[in-house]
Amino acid sequence: MKVLIVGGGGREHALAWKLSRDDPTLELIAAPGNPGIASVARCFPVAVDKHKELAHLAEDEFVDITLVGPELPLEGGIVNLFQSRGLPIFGPTREAARIETSKRFAKDLMVRAGIPTARASQHSDARAAKAALAEFSSPVVVKASGLAAGKGVVVAQSTAQAERAIDALLSDRVFGNAGREILIEEYMDGEELSLFVITDGHQALPLLAAQDHKRLLEGDFGPNTGGMGAYAPTSLATPELISRVMSEIVRPTLSAMRDAGSLFKGLLYAGLMITDDGPKVVEFNSRFGDPETQAIMPLMDSSLLELIAAVAGGGSLSRARHPEWKNLSAVTTVVAAAGYPDKVRTGDVIQLPAAEEGVVVFHAGTAIDPATNQLVTAGGRVLAVTAVASGLLEAAEVSRNHAERVSFKGKQLRRDIGWRELTRGARVT
Repeated sequence: MKVLIVGGGGREHALAWKLSRDDPTLELIAAPGNPGIASVARCFPVAVDKHKELAHLAEDEFVDITLVGPELPLEGGIVNLFQSRGLPIFGPTREAARIETSKRFAKDLMVRAGIPTARASQHSDARAAKAALAEFSSPVVVKASGLAAGKGVVVAQSTAQAERAIDALLSDRVFGNAGREILIEEYMDGEELSLFVITDGHQALPLLAAQDHKRLLEGDFGPNTGGMGAYAPTSLATPELISRVMSEIVRPTLSAMRDAGSLFKGLLYAGLMITDDGPKVVEFNSRFGDPETQAIMPLMDSSLLELIAAVAGGGSLSRARHPEWKNLSAVTTVVAAAGYPDKVRTGDVIQLPAAEEGVVVFHAGTAIDPATNQLVTAGGRVLAVTAVASGLLEAAEVSRNHAERVSFKGKQLRRDIGWRELTRGARVT
């Protein structure tokens, strides 16, 4: 079997790493890939938004399945194109991907279907948006409706801060077209949880839940990022809670998508807030999350490839076996470039520590300098260092220590990944 992975980040490296272990005879190719992915796959310099070139690559290479990593090609309709050419692909169509690419679409869908989420109002005019703040108490959440690489969310502690966020999004267009429409949402108090679900549009199989760390600085301070680390499992995700999420959120969402004429097939990512009133949806994504994927994949004891193949081939998950998991903990520490998440500096030479048992270093924003043949920084989040151990405390220490030994100028990392779980005292050995 031959699989094409579209993307070149840490998530795609983790998926390639996992698939290569599911089937050592599997032939993997990636576009565009990165130096880490190149250790397990042949990489082709085709950008993720070059859909026709990617389709030609899949045809020329006689690819059996294409797996889409990032959200941008999904928004651009890569799945629609591949399906029109009879090419099996894992991911939702452009119409179904709106559950991520348009927060307005997702919010309207949830309200119609009675899916628990924050109360919100939608605006494209700054003056009207500011007037609507009177309907919400502080803190209040201001969100760009479109794709903003995980950064288009401001938790405003005051009306003045919310007004500045509205101006930045709607007037200054700091996130371009992603902020031409915004949502103002009530603030939900609780802990966030990430749950991935593989679905054929009808049946759905949950993967292991994880907790992400969005803020740049330790203790969950500083600006929002695409994610500075993650860990799994978490004691928040009891069997009872996951059952409730599946019955109250996931299945009604899939049903609502079918009713909307947008069958959702692929990976549905539910970003949840676990409140005193139960789980509520913060947002949906239409693909594997980053960096949660880097924490979850090393813990998966069953085949991811089998599930992806069943969905991509147009089949059903009705006979698929449920995912199985190692009785271990994983912690992923992201090592970010100087300036992230704002103006990122690239081109800094990276030196990696010696390989360590129980540690996998997933490449994200890395490249090979053609002039020197050295590994250099090429993006905001450069590496994701995942450690697997018998307990969370050990995994956190090993991940942190290994990440500390990564060397490049201006590196940034959080040294407290998993702190909430450790405070609860769960799974510590």
